[in-house]
Amino acid sequence: MDFETVMQELEALGKERTKKIYMSNGAHEPLFGVATGAMKPMAKKIKINQPLAEELYATGNYDAMYFAGIIADPKAMTVSDFDRWMDDAYFYMLSDYVVAVTLSESDIAQEVADQWIASGDELRMSAGWSCYCWLLGNRKDNAFSESKISNMLNMVKNTIHDSPERTKSSMNNFIYTVGISYLPGHEKAVETAKEVGIVEVKRENKKSSFLNALENIQKEIDRGRLGFKRKYVRC
Repeated sequence: MDFETVMQELEALGKERTKKIYMSNGAHEPLFGVATGAMKPMAKKIKINQPLAEELYATGNYDAMYFAGIIADPKAMTVSDFDRWMDDAYFYMLSDYVVAVTLSESDIAQEVADQWIASGDELRMSAGWSCYCWLLGNRKDNAFSESKISNMLNMVKNTIHDSPERTKSSMNNFIYTVGISYLPGHEKAVETAKEVGIVEVKRENKKSSFLNALENIQKEIDRGRLGFKRKYVRC
């Protein structure tokens, strides 16, 4: 399938209701409003196609950018490629669920995520923390340095309440993910969650969200999901 065909298919799959939901979360025109599940048949036909992914991502169309993440070849992408994608990721559904997800399947994931966490930029920081969540939830525990993850939990404990709003959400999710999916850090994550307490995330034109990592960790433990790893990160 070529670029024009994919764009036509995406437009045909768009739903006004889905479009409104995406826009209420920060998406803006151009977009069609395609449910992510509806993209799977196309993704199966195309599989991996980095040149096509680049064409689609460059459109600025949210649905095309999301689909680009599904068919991208993360191992073919460089640090500058991921930085370029982040430059165009204008809201969290792109930064955390397209760019961070794609990055998490690359060999340079931790290196790039570390740079983004240190950047001071809200969405880059959010994507960096989110990338670690995708990594910890998928890769074996021995792929990570226990001392590094411990230091990252300390960073979260000391800075989360003063961090940018979207970054707060991803940092809170990091505590939760370490607590459930990274067994060597489980106890430290529980301690950190207790010390951090409830995190308020302010949202434009909406009520604040109140996040509780400790409560969410306990819910997963009660469901017998301690040590959970997902088989796949991308769709």
